[in-house]
Amino acid sequence: MTKDKGRMTNDQGLIPSFEYVLPAIRGIQAGREYYVSMCPVRFIPKLFAREDEENPPDQRVARSLNSKRVPDMANYILNNPDNYTVSAITAAIDADINFEPIGIEKEGRKMGRLRVPMDARFQITDGQHRCAAFEWALKQNPALGYETVAVILVLDIGLRYSQQMFLDLNRYGVHPDASLAILYDHRHPQATVVKAVIRNINVFRSLIDKEHQTLPVRSGKLFTLHTLYNATSMLLADWQTAELEQQIDLAIRYWQAVSYCIPDWEAVRQRTVSAREMRQDYVHSHAIALLGLGAVGSVLLSVYPHSWEERLQELRQIDWLRSNPDWEGRIMVKGQISRSRTSIGRMVAYLKGYLGLPLTSQE
Repeated sequence: MTKDKGRMTNDQGLIPSFEYVLPAIRGIQAGREYYVSMCPVRFIPKLFAREDEENPPDQRVARSLNSKRVPDMANYILNNPDNYTVSAITAAIDADINFEPIGIEKEGRKMGRLRVPMDARFQITDGQHRCAAFEWALKQNPALGYETVAVILVLDIGLRYSQQMFLDLNRYGVHPDASLAILYDHRHPQATVVKAVIRNINVFRSLIDKEHQTLPVRSGKLFTLHTLYNATSMLLADWQTAELEQQIDLAIRYWQAVSYCIPDWEAVRQRTVSAREMRQDYVHSHAIALLGLGAVGSVLLSVYPHSWEERLQELRQIDWLRSNPDWEGRIMVKGQISRSRTSIGRMVAYLKGYLGLPLTSQE
């Protein structure tokens, strides 16, 4: 982006006109022209002024700014200077603009320079929190100002169209399922730990659904990555300051030992029984069991740091059948497994009893 000075005429004659000159690509969507350009981050606070939030909602283009989101987004940028990713900002321009193509051939007519008056009004229709986060981050690291963010510019043709654009841009946005978010997360240590567990334990490598937050009814898997992630986080609650490799080693050892104590999981992996049948008949193939095993494992490692593997063998004595009357009223209500925190707490207390671990007064 460069600044340029041209000439324009008004009733008093010629006066200087200052403008932004942006490298841009011109496109057509829904019969309207739009432009894609790159904006230096340092210009964001100048170009994209925030809407007056005192205006009623029907007079605004977008939702009001959620100030609680901004620090998190800014810290994400600041903490990942070498690999952060921010999507394009979409804005409507309220001004007379001029696109100068670089050529007369087909492709040349699409690329060129977009001349925008410096008094033009840029109204954000998508990306106001990104703009605010960059503004915040710039105060901490001014060097960010020399980086760029993609900008999609459309001609402002009124409040109704801009509001509709905001809605359309956000209408179909869907966050990835929690399991997929963990699978694709290469920054968070806990995500690294749980993926190492899956790679190194046969039953988990075969029977963990890495894409869904909840298992489909006919799934051939036993647990979701999201559930194993939460269970492993519970397991390592007192080990968060340990070296990552130490956490990985401990988690692998624990879950491997657990899998040996529940041979039914291996039967599913060997396909001698289906995952669906196992879930129908046994409690140990539901999320509540895995979460309980993770939480009780944390206590086991703390109370018996040198003999926890021996203690864990008592899991073999548990009657995991859903028909076991011990489960009714504890983690089951009228034959259905409850997923509440209270039920998880009761599962933990039940497992503690088998493993010879002290109970709290509440338990």
